[in-house]
Amino acid sequence: RGHFGPNGQYLADVLTEKTIEFIEGSKTKPWCAYLAHYAVHTPIQAKRKIITKYEAKRPGKLHQHATMAAMIQSVDEGVGKIIAKLDKLGQRDNTVIFFFSDNGGYGPATDMAPLWGYKGNYYEGGIRGPFFVNWPGTVKAGQSTAEPIIGVDIYPTFLDLAKAKRPDQPMDGRSILPLIRGEAKSVGPRPLFWHFPAYLQAYKVTGEQRDPLFRTRPCSAVRLGDWKLHEYFEDGALELYNLKDDIGERRNLAKANPSKVKELHNLLAAWRKEIAAPVPTKANPDFDAAAEANAIRKALAKRG
Repeated sequence: RGHFGPNGQYLADVLTEKTIEFIEGSKTKPWCAYLAHYAVHTPIQAKRKIITKYEAKRPGKLHQHATMAAMIQSVDEGVGKIIAKLDKLGQRDNTVIFFFSDNGGYGPATDMAPLWGYKGNYYEGGIRGPFFVNWPGTVKAGQSTAEPIIGVDIYPTFLDLAKAKRPDQPMDGRSILPLIRGEAKSVGPRPLFWHFPAYLQAYKVTGEQRDPLFRTRPCSAVRLGDWKLHEYFEDGALELYNLKDDIGERRNLAKANPSKVKELHNLLAAWRKEIAAPVPTKANPDFDAAAEANAIRKALAKRG
């Protein structure tokens, strides 16, 4: 039944309660809790009382989906309850809280402007999100950094927080503990990689995707500093953007800057080879170009 259980309990509330139970049961020893809320994921469902609250508000320019707003509130309330429990147990000052998402927003329900794209593609609207750290006595209120980090940085950061020995194996990410403590302004120069060698269907045509049929087609992307390169495997298309000047990824600079394209493409190809990333190379024998063109026309007609 989506976010509601057989007795009407709301999933965000249940996950919050289970996390609090875990914390209470672990209060005499070190612990690590990973809470992955399903909200604000589809299906878009929330408690009726909270939906009504947001339906009564004036719609904003970027956000006007009352049910999505209600889901966010339920998650927010859950985080507040967990923090209140840490305060009650006297553990708040000795607990580090990371709060982040694994992808961008849901396109049909919200708007990622000025970013382009949304969840499921590799423009910034699909992969960029805020990352919050709460650590009383260490992280100052209002402290921020523009340093890009990625999900694989969490593991080495946890190891450093726990002062644990690193395993004898390759480490994909870097510890961001020096950033959190304000001891460094950067984790050092490095490329960040994304790889999705498959198709991902579109929710609906919003104008915030590369084509009307898919949120993304088989692709890879790499970011180094302010530069970001997309590679699409169907036709070998390369797109180059300078995120400092063009956060919305509207101006493809690939033709104007072939040396930067070559530099980033070499990095991307070497990384795929190093990790044996699968790349589609065989054409689909059942592909029907006329059928695809017709489907694109229909999708664009629906958009109007």
